[in-house]
Amino acid sequence: MFEKLKQHWKVNGLSLILIITTFALGGSLCGYAGRKLMALTNIDKGALWVVLYILLVTLLWPLSVLLVSIPLGQFNFFKKYIGKILGRFSSTKNNNTDEFVINIAIFASGAGSNAAQIIQHFSSSAKIKIALIVCNKPGAGVLNIAANTGIPSLLIEKEQFFKGDSYLPELQKNAIDFIVLAGFLWKIPKRLIKAYPKKIINIHPALLPKYGGKGMFGQHVHEAVINNKETESGISIHYVDELYDNGAVIFQAKCIVDENDTAESLAKKIHLLEHAHYPKVIAELLQK
Repeated sequence: MFEKLKQHWKVNGLSLILIITTFALGGSLCGYAGRKLMALTNIDKGALWVVLYILLVTLLWPLSVLLVSIPLGQFNFFKKYIGKILGRFSSTKNNNTDEFVINIAIFASGAGSNAAQIIQHFSSSAKIKIALIVCNKPGAGVLNIAANTGIPSLLIEKEQFFKGDSYLPELQKNAIDFIVLAGFLWKIPKRLIKAYPKKIINIHPALLPKYGGKGMFGQHVHEAVINNKETESGISIHYVDELYDNGAVIFQAKCIVDENDTAESLAKKIHLLEHAHYPKVIAELLQK
């Protein structure tokens, strides 16, 4: 049960304990406050007392839980959790009460051209938000993009990252629901994949299963395609699993490889495909 809760809420073991503790203490505080307030009404305990007590406790519970969550460091989690509950009882402009904001974290290692396109695509979305930029290289261009667009960024350290769940509290703090890899060169650890099952996707600059695997990124891919005299290449958007470029393919788009193409000219064609399709595929995937 606890493993399922960790996966559902995308938290590590310590955070799960703190969340459960918050539920327990918040519930106790709510019940205590409810009884004290009911005592001021001088209403005899009976059917009316029970009805009023239930209504009062229902109103007090969100405030009690939020109050307790502050010293336990779980305020952001419960703010979103309670928001989702309240959203089910309030109508929206589209009369669709089951849709909530989906927070995306973009993981990138370089200049961030794909990240920039994704940010631009969702800049006016009311349902999908780029909530965090995660980067493993100090000085990478994607960090400048984050700063210029006002998106929080997280610079990660290799040893901590490969511990698997060391950065889960940061993702939880930013209420991340979905992870998009956009030129991120580190392999995703098993624990992070387990915490976000079918919620991490990547874009690869070739038509998988060809030209995938360890070491096959960027110019290495394009050089291999040219050297093998392929007549076409393209992009593959796929789910991330425990192996390099191995997860189920979600979408592919192709381009022609001309006889006079170089790795550099092919890279430009691939970038055009990435920028045209990646944001749209993300939107379609999250709106299903």
